[in-house]
Amino acid sequence: MYEHIQTEMSIYDKLNILSDAAKYDVACTSSGVERRGDGSGMGNCRKAGICHSFSADGRCISLLKILFTNECIFDCKYCVNRSSNDVVRTSFTPDEVCTLTMQFYRRNYIEGLFLSSGVMKSPDYTMELLYATLYRLRNVYNFQGYIHVKAIPGADQRLIRMTGYLADRMSVNIELPTAEGLRQLAPHKTRKNILTPMKLVQEQTKENRYEIAVRKNSPRFVPAGQSTQMIIGATPETDFQILNVAESLYDKFELKRVFYSAFVPVNDEIALPAVKRKGPPLLREHRLYQADWLLRFYQFRASELLDEHNPNFNVFLDPKCCWALKHLEVFPIEVNRAEYHMLLRVPGIGCKSASRIVKARRMGNLDFQDLKRMGVVLKRAVYFITCQGKMMYKIKIDEDYITRNLLNTKERLPEGADGMTYRQLSLFDDMNFGVNDAFETVSGKKATI
Repeated sequence: MYEHIQTEMSIYDKLNILSDAAKYDVACTSSGVERRGDGSGMGNCRKAGICHSFSADGRCISLLKILFTNECIFDCKYCVNRSSNDVVRTSFTPDEVCTLTMQFYRRNYIEGLFLSSGVMKSPDYTMELLYATLYRLRNVYNFQGYIHVKAIPGADQRLIRMTGYLADRMSVNIELPTAEGLRQLAPHKTRKNILTPMKLVQEQTKENRYEIAVRKNSPRFVPAGQSTQMIIGATPETDFQILNVAESLYDKFELKRVFYSAFVPVNDEIALPAVKRKGPPLLREHRLYQADWLLRFYQFRASELLDEHNPNFNVFLDPKCCWALKHLEVFPIEVNRAEYHMLLRVPGIGCKSASRIVKARRMGNLDFQDLKRMGVVLKRAVYFITCQGKMMYKIKIDEDYITRNLLNTKERLPEGADGMTYRQLSLFDDMNFGVNDAFETVSGKKATI
């Protein structure tokens, strides 16, 4: 079965290559599911996330994030691992992935595995290797922690289904926002091949819910749901088109997350945009994540945030503020009477603070100090609310006036929005030893790998 896997390279060299090759895949987060270990194996899965170790620059180290292989039969123009690139190729064996996961878990460096892969030989061959890896990890190594695995488009549905019963989350990368973008940059892939496994995961999840309702001890299929990732900025789609695609994926396939990955130029290719001078569109990516949050938790629709006449987000203001400024006719709202869905539309009021307001006002009228204690960001909210019929200050309900004041309120942008490096996070950034040292046992002897 492993005749296509290189064996002459050490597991440490493979780890360096295949962890670095995984850095452009952003579709991994904490589990969103809780599953206690039964005492017979190693690990458990916590709903709150997997955040046991941090690098020197403050980033959370949670999952062992690797490719099974960086070999690929496809020639996607944006991918560093495309078949026409001259890069060092290697692959793990299923036992090597299991060994790495268990060794890192025992030392509390990780609490889960994110396993993606290039397509080696064929989709079926690659998916069978991923299944074999997860099967051994669960049943031979007794690992009961979190596993996120990629489903390979075009693979046999039986293999995807079998793998789903071993994973906590499964994802199928949609790659680019539109079918036209795929035709331009990934001609070997089709939207149909990508959406088919998504539909399979959705339908199998529904069937599994029924099975569990009938027999509570039935095995669980992808209990943390499925996600996807799309590259932003490699093709000319507008934010309006991208957000509509995301909304459609949430509605039709019940996805848990859509991840947006700012295009990073790794190949010299005439069909790709030249972004080296400006750098990756990280601020645009950030605005899309904010808008995505509004779709999932704040009861917004894509058509409310953007339209064909206004197809891209304002890079200077977050999408919620932009919406409020375009709908000043509904403001200010009275926080002691406004419905929950209207509170959610006020800049500075989040889901938790809106729920606290609804509960607290049953006991009496709220004032601005009460709102501050509940977590409302008053420096943004004061332009859009009243308490007991009064605004906090004398404020002119005028778009230009409020916009100027909001722009003077510095928004906290994510670290790296003005520029960042693309070196894969090392599990040992905050340590003074190398990869080999991670495999030393307590007695000081090297573990057999």
